[in-house]
Amino acid sequence: MEKERPSKHLHFPKSQWVLLAGILFLAATIRSPLTSVGPIISNIRDQLQISNSLAGFLTTIPLLAFAIVSPFTPRIAKRFGMSRTLFYAMIILLIGIIMRSVGTSTLLLIGTFLIGVGIAFANVLLPSLLKLSFPLHIGLMTGLYSVSMSISATLASGIASPIANETVYGWQGALGIWGVITLLAIIVWIPQIRKKKEVIKTVQKNTKSKPALPIWRSPLAWSITIFMGLQSFLFYTTASWIPVVLQTNGMTADAAGWMLALVQLAQLPMMFIIPVVADKVRDQRILVVAVFACYLIGYGGVQFGSESLTALWMIFIGLGGGSAFGLAMMFFTLRTNTPDQAASISGMAQSIGYLLASVGPVLFGMLHDFTGSWTAPLYTFIVVATILFISGMYAGKKRYISLEPKQNAS
Repeated sequence: MEKERPSKHLHFPKSQWVLLAGILFLAATIRSPLTSVGPIISNIRDQLQISNSLAGFLTTIPLLAFAIVSPFTPRIAKRFGMSRTLFYAMIILLIGIIMRSVGTSTLLLIGTFLIGVGIAFANVLLPSLLKLSFPLHIGLMTGLYSVSMSISATLASGIASPIANETVYGWQGALGIWGVITLLAIIVWIPQIRKKKEVIKTVQKNTKSKPALPIWRSPLAWSITIFMGLQSFLFYTTASWIPVVLQTNGMTADAAGWMLALVQLAQLPMMFIIPVVADKVRDQRILVVAVFACYLIGYGGVQFGSESLTALWMIFIGLGGGSAFGLAMMFFTLRTNTPDQAASISGMAQSIGYLLASVGPVLFGMLHDFTGSWTAPLYTFIVVATILFISGMYAGKKRYISLEPKQNAS
């Protein structure tokens, strides 16, 4: 059977359009189960009569699951095939959503962990799948995938409270509704199971010529990992604490919530634009400079600027965050030669990255408790953004991760 040749034009065969639909549905499931929790955490706490610490831990459990599962994901995908692994991951995600929505504290915790496990597989494998299936359109497809993920995440955070407080379904319905989207994703993904498993095996057979060095030995892989980790650190710490900081400065709780929503809205266009631009330019360091500038203006404005311009500072934080996320996703594919390498660096970067992300909110709070003010914690944003800039400048130069063992001189 003659192989289909990739084309720079968007004249894909029907099978590719079906694959793209599957990817977009998968993307819609990997943030919405997480962002739906925050707005209704008090409802969950009050009904189940759990402590504030345990309620807060609900947002940390998935990040820990990401860190635990991500390093093993490429190896599991090699064994079972990428598409089949993603299919099983979505089933795990669906089971987790159902268990979490039953209404008991034990099942809430177990279900939340399973949700983290299912999402971890998708986080790691989707960038590799894009490199494999759309090699000439990586930027465009990464942008579409990122936007689908972000729109569903924003929608989830927006409708959670109305469903929990204004319908008979309560917080269980607000969390469980995302099981419907996950079920649709599973159904749409079914055509990929057999086909993609065969393709993955062929690619692996053709590219496995000599033993490769562990990806942990690559300085470029570490720079990408640090970049990925620190942008996650900034996002999750901002989401956890910026509303509190703004309320301390005199803003109402509702207004502070809208300011955080503004951050997420500002991310949306950059999550699409930056991958497309990054795919077309030879060197991504100028984009890293732009990310750093946005972060400096945004976080610097919160620290030193006028409170009347808070909305502007939030927009710049969102622009920087959306751009950083888009770049991180593109580094997985732009700095690797094969889908297998892309999966490996994605697993490494997301494992360590989400460990860093889970540390961020805790560190921010500890600094506030220790100093009694928000000054020192806010400085951490600028320090972390600077380290992100340094790692991004190394990752942004055109080169590829080399895992070939050095030849001994004869």
